[in-house]
Amino acid sequence: MSEDLCYMPAADLVAAYRAGKLSPVEVTQALLTRIAAINPKVNAYNLVDEDSALRDAKASEARWKAGQPLGPIDGVPASIKDIILTKGWPTLRGSKTVDPQQDWTEDAPVTARLREAGCVILGKTTSPEFGWKGVTDSPLTGITRNPWNTDLTPGGSSGGASAQVAAGLGQLAVGTDGGGSIRIPAGFTGIAGLKPSFGRVPAAPLSPFGTVAHLGPMTKTVRDAALMLREMAKPDARDWFALPYQDVDYAAKLNEGVKGLKIAYSPTLGFAKVDPEILAAVDVAAKQFAALGATVEQVDPGFADPREIFHIHWFLGAYNATMALSPEKFAMLDPGLQKTVEAGAKITTRQYLQAQNERGKLGVQMRQFHETYDLLLTPSLAVLPFTAGRVAPESMGDAYWTQWTPFTYPFNLTQQPGLSIPCGFSKSGLPISLQLVGPMHGDALVLRAGAAYEAVTDWHKARPKL
Repeated sequence: MSEDLCYMPAADLVAAYRAGKLSPVEVTQALLTRIAAINPKVNAYNLVDEDSALRDAKASEARWKAGQPLGPIDGVPASIKDIILTKGWPTLRGSKTVDPQQDWTEDAPVTARLREAGCVILGKTTSPEFGWKGVTDSPLTGITRNPWNTDLTPGGSSGGASAQVAAGLGQLAVGTDGGGSIRIPAGFTGIAGLKPSFGRVPAAPLSPFGTVAHLGPMTKTVRDAALMLREMAKPDARDWFALPYQDVDYAAKLNEGVKGLKIAYSPTLGFAKVDPEILAAVDVAAKQFAALGATVEQVDPGFADPREIFHIHWFLGAYNATMALSPEKFAMLDPGLQKTVEAGAKITTRQYLQAQNERGKLGVQMRQFHETYDLLLTPSLAVLPFTAGRVAPESMGDAYWTQWTPFTYPFNLTQQPGLSIPCGFSKSGLPISLQLVGPMHGDALVLRAGAAYEAVTDWHKARPKL
């Protein structure tokens, strides 16, 4: 029963709270016990505050008993990625260069919104240093591992968040995504991960990686992601890039299905090399969307691999994140991050402006593409999870992480919403996921399509054996 509580979706927890069948305190105690047992195996959390979590839970319990909950996720356990400010706790960004002895007196917008919604915030989840790569290990917090096979990576950079949700260590997790950092780990661990439209979730301070960086929910189910997004998207004046606030009940739109939608299915985007097991699973999923009433057409969106355009933005972001460090502190960085920063320092203004122009062309192309197609369906990843502590699979040698993530970073450049959801398992028992990309501002649409698929499949119900 204790494990069942830990894996119970947020929507079901809230229904049980409302009916008086469960208490937020009971759920929080079960999770804290499980975290103590399981977190050493996966290293999802780098900070857990039991006293604070139990205070949150008791306050929520009192609200439910009084019939005055703060909203649809009051009392639901959640975590914050350790590159997002959280009042009272250090935000170390996976780096030994950050001094923990500071006055940590500010909540980032997303942290503040979850507190206001009544969430039980359990702690902070691991990240690679400054979130620079698509796997999760850092000089500060070590290696984070995949709950499905602890020899393997859960992906990154929100790998702690994905390991948390997949291992039953908390229902809700806040992730960030600058090149796939929500969708990559969601894909490697078999959970739901949404990169919303840029600006949908207010951010402050702005990521050093700039306008490719998004914040979003990571959960076991699409419905939980929809519930979480509604709270995360509430306004905050500290983000001057934020979209105009719209009070959208994303969960209310989930039952509309996909009948009548036109979906472009692109198994390779026209340039990616993809593991055959992934291609087979996503092909079956594409047929399922057709069976649900969508018109599914196999077609590529028609752009060349924009990896070099992305690299210019990403390398400059890494340089921006670390340029104030002294030589002594720079020497403390992850060696891979050092190389990325050094590459960023060599990029000229002309190269950056040219990359901006090419990025704009890509954005226009995808907006025109979505005049014909409601959604784009792709694999989430080109490879299966690989050995933890590596930046790329052994077969790719010392390749940069973008070489195996061709389906994610293009849509950071275009700023469109992208949802990763599980669609199968490999012969070796590893999760396989698909990605649904929507038009700009089409967050409700990708959630609705993901929920339609989830309603007729059981992949999201699977649990790793830890």
